[in-house]
Parts: sequence; structure tokens; C-alpha cells
Amino acid sequence: MTEHDPDLRAVVQEVWDNDINRLRPGTDYRISLQSKAANLSNLNDGQEAAGSPLFTYVDESIFKKETFLAFISLLDNYESDTGVPEVVTPEEEVENHRFLDSIMKTPVMKIVHKYLVEKNLSPLDTSAFKEQLHRIWFELYARRGSSKPDSSGFEHVFVGETRGGHTVIGFHNWIQLYLQEKLGHIDYKGYSVEANSPEPDENKHLLALQFSWKNGIKPKGSIFIGVSPEFEFALYTLCFITSPNERVKVSFSLYDVEIVCHHYNQKHIGTTYPVLIRYQDVQIFMISLRTSTSRYYESQITPVPRIDVRLLLCN
Repeated sequence: MTEHDPDLRAVVQEVWDNDINRLRPGTDYRISLQSKAANLSNLNDGQEAAGSPLFTYVDESIFKKETFLAFISLLDNYESDTGVPEVVTPEEEVENHRFLDSIMKTPVMKIVHKYLVEKNLSPLDTSAFKEQLHRIWFELYARRGSSKPDSSGFEHVFVGETRGGHTVIGFHNWIQLYLQEKLGHIDYKGYSVEANSPEPDENKHLLALQFSWKNGIKPKGSIFIGVSPEFEFALYTLCFITSPNERVKVSFSLYDVEIVCHHYNQKHIGTTYPVLIRYQDVQIFMISLRTSTSRYYESQITPVPRIDVRLLLCN
């Protein structure tokens, strides 16, 4: 695992603070965790820990925002089965670039772009940076066992794939999860928790869970909930470019998290997702926030608006 350096820690906190489109748990959305997921052998016996959907409410007015609209337009552009070659139509390519254009205008992507330029990891020119993002996320490649391009980083992480008709791989996005569950294509089977991990919380933004989709099972997946598409895209891009094949430890708000990030052929994202390590103690978080804020104002980055800490603590 790669420990974060102070600069990376500060920029991740800035990205979190500037996710202006993030939903508020309990207000903009509500989930029902129910019980801990069963092991696979019990699933085969028909035992399930959850009898109801995960999402009980989402304020869908958020989906009218530009980045959400552009993101959702991409979710039906892929064949879920690995081994089935992907064909990108001209219309779909336009949608890819529309999404990139929309997120490039957001505060979170501007912060990440500036940081990567300062580290000599990305070009200063906005068009060239957009090309870098397109290559990392949208260029097709052949996933394991396939002879033709059948996958991309975006499809794997945000849309999800199936392997052999029985296993779900990728699928680390809450919007896709919500929309597929609403259509009746997702069967939520309970939350997952490691021996040394904290119990999940319906008012937090991270969750490990088990579900089935398209007749396949995802034994354990980990996702952010309620964050904007641009936040995830910015955070994962940041971790991939700085540490392309690592488990990167980052901290923001009340969360200590590992971002698992694996590349494909050094050029593309193979997979990336969050793993919750722990919830930070409130006092430790306050010290960390003051330290990050102090470092932030000493830099030349345009200051973010003053943060209401009470809002951070409930998010």
C-alpha cells in the first residue's frame, strides 16, 4: 500500500470539499442496509440477508445537472458480457466527449488537473489533458480471455461487466446501482464487512455490499454513495496517474480509505474502487482539517469557500 504524501492528502481533501453536487445522506437519498450478506454457499441454498432494495429514496432532480445527465447517457453504451467486442458508434463517441467536457468545467477536475500539471504528470493544455483522460478511461482493450477489444476502464468501473454469465466484475458506481435496481435488474443481498473494518452506516458515503445483476453475482463490491460523477472520476484519475498499480491510502472528511487502482498495459484503468479502512475520530478529523486548510492557503490555488464543519461531520 502506498501511503499518501502531504500534498496528495491535501488535494484529496480539496476535491472532497469542492464536490458541490454531492447528495446529503438522509435528505437527498436514503438507503436500507438491512443485514450482513451471506456467504456464497448460503446464497446457493437460497438464503439472503436483504429482502428489500438498498435504495429507499433518491431525489432525482440531481440527475438534471449537467454532469449527471452526461454520465447517465453513457451507461447504455456497452455490452456487459466480457468476450463480446465493443463497437463505439459516432453518437457514443460524441457522448464520451460531452461527458469529459462537462466534468472539465467542475471545481474538482480543475483542482486535479492543476495538481497533476504541477507534478509534471499531465499536460497544461486542456485539450491535451482531455485526450489523456479519454485514453485512460475510454479507449477499448481486450480483457482477460478475450482476443478482441471488449472493455474499457469506464465500462468496468462505472457500468459493470459480467464474466461467463455468472460473475459480475467491476460495477463500482452508485448511480448505475440505483438505476438498475429501480428497473428491477439488481437484487441487493446485504452489506459486507471485513474483520477489521467498521460496520457500515446509512449516513456515510461508503459501502461494501453484495448483489446480483443480469443473472450474475457480485460477491463483494465497494462503492461511494451519493457523490457526484465528477468526484469519482477526479479521485480515481488522480490515484491512477500518481500511482497506477497500487493501493493508495487517502483521507478526507471522516474517512480513511484505500483506493485500489490497477492498470491495463500501463495505459488504461483496469479497475479502481474504494475500500474503507476506518472512520476518523472527530478530533483527529478537526486537526487534519486545520492542517490541510493551512497548507491549502499557503499554496497558490484559489481558496475554496469557508467550510461549515457541521455539514462535513454529517456527511
